Amino acid sequence: MLKPAQSLFGALAVVFLLAPLVAILPLAFTGGIFLNYPIPSFSTRWFTELATADAWRLSIVNSLIIGLGATVLSVVLGTLAALGLRNGLIPFPNVLRTFFLLPMVVPAVVLGVGLQISLGGLGLTSTYIGVILSHAVLCVPFVVISVSTALQGIDRRVERAAASLGASPATVFRRVTLPLALPGVVTGAVFAFATSLDEVVLTLFVAGPNQRTLARQMFSSIRENISPAIAAAAFVLIVGTLLLAALAALMNRRKRTAAA
Repeated sequence: MLKPAQSLFGALAVVFLLAPLVAILPLAFTGGIFLNYPIPSFSTRWFTELATADAWRLSIVNSLIIGLGATVLSVVLGTLAALGLRNGLIPFPNVLRTFFLLPMVVPAVVLGVGLQISLGGLGLTSTYIGVILSHAVLCVPFVVISVSTALQGIDRRVERAAASLGASPATVFRRVTLPLALPGVVTGAVFAFATSLDEVVLTLFVAGPNQRTLARQMFSSIRENISPAIAAAAFVLIVGTLLLAALAALMNRRKRTAAA
């Protein structure tokens, strides 16, 4: 009796989470100029607008540049942080781990104001570097969690065996630790990139007109004129995120198969 109830509850939770997406995504293919049902005709005109309109095209390019930059930076910093917290060489590792996770719980507006003040003092507001650094602050916690989880599954005896055979710490990390933790690193990178693509609040505080991302462009379009192009942009974001998640899952599966 309990198992069917759990299955039903899980199915209802999935429907609750996906219902808004199911409602909005078909409107990306509407031939009309309003976001409403019934759809008068089906068309790809709004995807064409994303590719041809200067504002949308620039925002997509900016999102890719900023997203990739924030992902690379957060993966490097988050992986190093996870390794440092794992080795036990730093005092009070649990307290430091909590500090790394603070950007996930601090209100985005508070974080945005703080970053605007900090980056303003360095002259990095309204620059690509400033936006990348701001997005990386939000992305690092996801990498720390993902990589820390992967590191917990690594048997330290494997690393000690490599060290006992004469491998240097750098070689142990490059040939043993990193390959075993790679699924966690890839998963963290996917979450980091998706978080950067979706971020709008920090972008409003630290970005200038030339760093307008896709999420910010969607936010501005909603305020100025609700167009089906917003649904088309949402469709692109969701499909891109799903493809990245599928790629990460495929890489993790291949890694587990090779390890077996």
